[in-house]
Amino acid sequence: MTIPNVTASARGAGSGDVLPDLLGPGLRVVFCGTVAGTVSAARGAYYAGPGNRFWPILAATGLTPRLFRPAEFRCLLAIGIGLTDLAKSVSGADTALPARAFDAAGLSARIRAARPAMLAFNGKKAAATFLNIPGPRLAYGPGPVLPDFPPVFVLPSTSGAARANWDPAPWFALAAALSPPAPAGSASAAGR
Repeated sequence: MTIPNVTASARGAGSGDVLPDLLGPGLRVVFCGTVAGTVSAARGAYYAGPGNRFWPILAATGLTPRLFRPAEFRCLLAIGIGLTDLAKSVSGADTALPARAFDAAGLSARIRAARPAMLAFNGKKAAATFLNIPGPRLAYGPGPVLPDFPPVFVLPSTSGAARANWDPAPWFALAAALSPPAPAGSASAAGR
C-alpha cells in the first residue's frame, strides 16, 4: 500500500483553511477528522458540535489531563496532541462533500513534515478516503503499515451524527498504545 505523493494541492497554513492545523514537532498523536462541521466552522474550533464526543473521550481515556472546551483546542499542542482534517477548505457534513474536497496528498505532506508518533483518524470516512480502502474493509484499531509514515490508528467517529456506531473501546486502546511502558521492576510492570 502506498500513500499519496505531495502534489500542488498540498496547502500551507492560512491558505483558506476553515480551521488551522494544529501541528508541530514531537507530537504523540495527530487526530485527523474528515471535515470541520458546520458548528465547528462557525465557532472556529475543532469538534464544537453539541453532540460531539471528542473532548469528553479525550479526558475519559486520559489522553488529556482534564476536559477541554473546543475553544481551547490550541492548548493540545502543549500536551503532544495535534489536529487536522482531510478536507481543509470546506465545512459541513462529510456525507455531502464532493470527492474533490478531500486532500489526501496535502494530509500526507503535513503529517510527513510534522512526524507525529501516530496519526489517528476520527472516523472511518477520513481513514478510508486517505488510505483508499473501502470503509467496510477497515477495522477499528491499528491501520495498515505505510512506508515512511507514522503508524495509523482508526477510531469510531465522535460526531453526534455517528452515534449509532459509537464505541469508546478503540479510543481506550489508542490511549493504551500511546502510554509509555511502565519501568522495569515497577508494580504495574510486575503485574503483567
